[in-house]
Amino acid sequence: MRAAVVDAPGGGFVVQDVDLARPVGREVLVEVRASGLCHTDLTLAARAAPPFEPPVVLGHEIAGVVAAVGPYATEFAVGDHVVGCLVQWCGACPDCADGRTYQCARPGATLRGAGPDGPRLSRAGSPVTQGMGLGGFAARALVHENQLTGVPRRLPFAPAALLGCGVLTGAGSVFNGARVRPGESVAVIGVGGVGLNAVGAARIAGAARIVAVDVADGTLRRARAFGATDVVNSARTDAAAAVRELTGGGVRHAFDIVGVAATTEQALRMTALGGAVHVVGLAASGGELSLSLPRLLLRQQRIQGLIMGSGNPRRDIPRYAGLYLRGDLNLDDLVSRRIGLDEIDAGYAALRDPEVARVVITSF
Repeated sequence: MRAAVVDAPGGGFVVQDVDLARPVGREVLVEVRASGLCHTDLTLAARAAPPFEPPVVLGHEIAGVVAAVGPYATEFAVGDHVVGCLVQWCGACPDCADGRTYQCARPGATLRGAGPDGPRLSRAGSPVTQGMGLGGFAARALVHENQLTGVPRRLPFAPAALLGCGVLTGAGSVFNGARVRPGESVAVIGVGGVGLNAVGAARIAGAARIVAVDVADGTLRRARAFGATDVVNSARTDAAAAVRELTGGGVRHAFDIVGVAATTEQALRMTALGGAVHVVGLAASGGELSLSLPRLLLRQQRIQGLIMGSGNPRRDIPRYAGLYLRGDLNLDDLVSRRIGLDEIDAGYAALRDPEVARVVITSF
């Protein structure tokens, strides 16, 4: 099959022929119809270090059609429409049993181990790393059934692909992590693909004030269309002071989608007495956060990190698909461009444009 392979750190995505094994055990073969470009894959391609050492096929936002199933797969049949998710969960540990699949103690259970079946992906007889158990920058993907969720056939593939990462993370952080309630106030720092889903989910949750914070006016204009009641350009003003003024003292929930120390500190400063900061993103630079413990105590604030929106894919992805099909969750406007498999590098370049929310591969 055709797949976009990263052969060296920073070497870009090169379309090549890659061999794909037949499904064994609980594996499912998916004909990929849409694969979203997420910044995480670009970061991994630049580093290309263990556990994603080259050659590697990345891509973790996929939607497609089941083409074949392994002998022990029970969840899907040929022809089913599915969405892939990078949450790897074994289904048997205490965390999975409690519904916290995002905290699975044995995520490697969804991968092929060393054995007679060989690797899922290979090239000229040598293994090719499958990024996050998905390897979605390819015409087909061989995936453990736990990393797939069935979706209605009337759900278009391009927006469906976003459900497994951008939507699960952004919307889930609001619904599951913060549990925003009607009438509460929210600030979202960084309103790209993930942040827009947080904005949209806050609107659905009934937040009375939703402040979008970003450095690009075009991005902020889009955030208003997704439900932001106010916008703040942090490149031109003290965002924390502006949010406190807009909300009369600060917000109940501040979501840091960017994930650097400066934006997390900014989120703390714009959070009201008794409020919470939810760290959703993690930039490559990251950084160390300096905290004033007296301030944290006296202001009764809390900080929590959220992985994948504290999402349970089998529970949440169908819910978000239903919200989209009812017209409540806007996914169509997230798909700014559709590209071919050999245009990934250009697609990532396009994502630097603040007018572009998400780029999705739809031609393989």
